[in-house]
Amino acid sequence: MNLPNKITTFRMACVFVIVFLLLFPWAQCGIVMPEIFNGVSLEYFISFFIFIIASFSDFLDGHIARKYNLVTTYGKFMDPIADKLLVDSLLIILASSHMETKIPLIVVVIMIARDLVVDAVKLIAASKNKIVAANIWGKLKTVAQMVAISFVLLNDFPFSYFDGPVNISVILCYIAGLFSLLSMVVYIIQNKEVFKDEKSN
Repeated sequence: MNLPNKITTFRMACVFVIVFLLLFPWAQCGIVMPEIFNGVSLEYFISFFIFIIASFSDFLDGHIARKYNLVTTYGKFMDPIADKLLVDSLLIILASSHMETKIPLIVVVIMIARDLVVDAVKLIAASKNKIVAANIWGKLKTVAQMVAISFVLLNDFPFSYFDGPVNISVILCYIAGLFSLLSMVVYIIQNKEVFKDEKSN
């Protein structure tokens, strides 16, 4: 297993650690997690740092694989799965979190639906031996997701220390949702040719 594949596998392991930390019934087991700051308990604080490391690894494994020509079938298969598990798991967990700052359910639906649609487009394109190119909206979506999830894990810190009528982290979630929606529309428009049936001679 080469280095990019090891990094991808590491990111997958991070997902299971984060899910365990956030969903394990600590209180029911008599374990009281200390509050670090701003209503953020230890498991959320640790999950934030693991999420940052895992998100950076997403960039790192792809960069190394392309630069040193280490692209493998394992990497092509596992990399998108690790990415989606990391983001989608946190979207669902943070939408039902006990903290004051939560990801709006409509944003979760939009982001997961977008991934399903884009994956379907790629699958159809692959069946016709066509490549679906990435677009800037997809990259902006990824960055916006990571930023929004990070601030939600920290319960809107540091914005929570400023009195205001709105929750900045929730606004960031809606922005990420908007980028997700736009990237989906762009993917469909740019690849509309793959939906056309090939005429038989």
